Formats: sequence, C-alpha cells, structure tokens
Amino acid sequence: MCSLPEFSDPLLLTGFSKNEDAGVYKISETEAIIATLDFFTPIVDDPYTFGAIAAANSLSDVYAMGGKPRLAMNILCAPDDMDDEDLAAILKGGADKILEAGALLVGGHSVRDNEPKYGLSVVGFVDVDRVLTNAGAKPGDRLILTKALGSGILTSAGKSGRIAQDELEEVTQSMMALNAGVAEALGDILPHAASDITGFGLLGHLCEMMEASATTAEIDFSALQLFDQVPQLSREGHSPGGSKKNEKHFGIYTDWGDLEDWQRAILADPQTSGGLLLSIREEDAQEALERLQRSLSTPVALVGTVHPYEEVLLRCRR
Repeated sequence: MCSLPEFSDPLLLTGFSKNEDAGVYKISETEAIIATLDFFTPIVDDPYTFGAIAAANSLSDVYAMGGKPRLAMNILCAPDDMDDEDLAAILKGGADKILEAGALLVGGHSVRDNEPKYGLSVVGFVDVDRVLTNAGAKPGDRLILTKALGSGILTSAGKSGRIAQDELEEVTQSMMALNAGVAEALGDILPHAASDITGFGLLGHLCEMMEASATTAEIDFSALQLFDQVPQLSREGHSPGGSKKNEKHFGIYTDWGDLEDWQRAILADPQTSGGLLLSIREEDAQEALERLQRSLSTPVALVGTVHPYEEVLLRCRR
C-alpha cells in the first residue's frame, strides 16, 4: 500500500491515524463536525432493503463518534442495464433512513459501473465534550455490544442457497436498524470509548480499540448475542471471505483460549451495519445495560472486560 502524507491540524480531534471510521473537526469551543463515507455492493436481493441497509451502515459512523447526522449525500454506482425502478428503490431506501435519522439529503454523485454499489457521505455534529473515540478504554471497563452477531455468515448462507430468503428477516431488520438511540438511552453515562462493528468483525474492531487504548480485552463468548442459525451455519463453514482475512490479520494479537474454529469464525465475521461496542466504567455498566435494553429494539449484552495491557490485545473464553 502506498504511503500517504501525514495530515495534522490542532482542530482535528481524531481521524484515520487512530483507525477511526470518521474524522472529527472542532468548529467552535463547544461543537465539532463529524465527516464519514461508506458504500458497498448489495448483500440482499431487494433493492429498497439494500438501500436502507447501506444508508444505516453509513450513518452508523456518526453515532459511533457520539454525534447526530445532519447532512448526507448519495454515492451510487450502477450498470447500464439496471432497471430504473431498482435504482429508484435503492435511493428510496436510503432516503427513508436519512429521514429517520433526522438528517437532510443534499445531493450526491453517480457513475456507471459493472456492479451496483451504494452508500452515503455523511456530516454530523457533536458536542466537543461528548466526542467518542476508540482510544479511551480503561482497565476495569465493561464492554457492551448493542446488536447480535453473525450477519456475514447469514447473508453468505443466503447467497449460497443454504437458507431461504425469508429466514433472513431477523438479520435484515437488524441491519436496517439505526444506532441512533444509543446516546439518548445512555443519558448522562458517557462511554470511555466506542466503535461500530462492521467489516473487521468484533475481533478486528475490538483489537483496534484495545491497541488505541493500550489495553487488553477479555471476551466471554457465551455472553455474545447471536442470530438464529449462526452457530450451526458457522460449524458448516458458511463464512464470507472477509472472515478468514480478519482472523489471519487480527488473530496474531489474540489469545483464543479454548474457542473452537466455528467460534473464532463468528468473532471474525464481517458485519454490515452492526451494533456499537461501548467501553463503560464498571460502576456504570449495569445501569447502562438496563437503559439500553429498555430503549433499543436490538439485543444488548455485556460481553467482556478491559484489562491492563497483557501482551495480546484480546483474550477469549467460552
């Protein structure tokens, strides 16, 4: 990979140098803007649903930084022979999610491509004293995850015909769900660190958080919330290609303990529009968990603990 020049500015609060998915730039003593971009190829057959999932995934970066989306622009790639109705449905799915987020669609750009791709660039706002990054986890913190895992395994099994499309309803609804309610539900509880779980899976995003925080996480696999059929499908080997890449790259920083191969594959499973991973001080963790469980439609669980750095970034146990 080419070496990029280093960008710095005293008003840039965080950016990609810390493995963040969004940049945060201070615009006043009290407020900062969040800028992010994401797009990908279809993971479901229905064009409206694909548009909604892609938009929710793009908006998630703003929520992971503690902010609220305000402006969004479409990014669309489409083949020449794609039906206009399908294109309109993709854009409608995205627009509905933008509306749900309370943001404004202000434009976009489209190009011709051999394969459809869709997503958003998003600008959000956040109070300077409530910016969340992946670099603040502290020993003793408890780790909370706000959605179930296994979307990559399920959609991979759907593409191969192992499961029927109607069996993807639960995961589809989860991927379409915005992470908007997390900050509101937490109220006065401010996480030390946060990240949304997407393409690197829980394994990768957690390792990045621990590296940025100079700490080690311990994950209790039995505490993870999994979509129906995910354990069986993982045992059968229905994992997307990204899972192996994640496991190879981040596995060298991981003590797998007594986890079996299918369990490792779930931790490495690339997620689309996954939940937020929150590192919250131990004294607030139970209250935070209960607030989130009351407010969110997705399953929320305490999944691990942060420890002082212990030679690896992640330790696992059943």
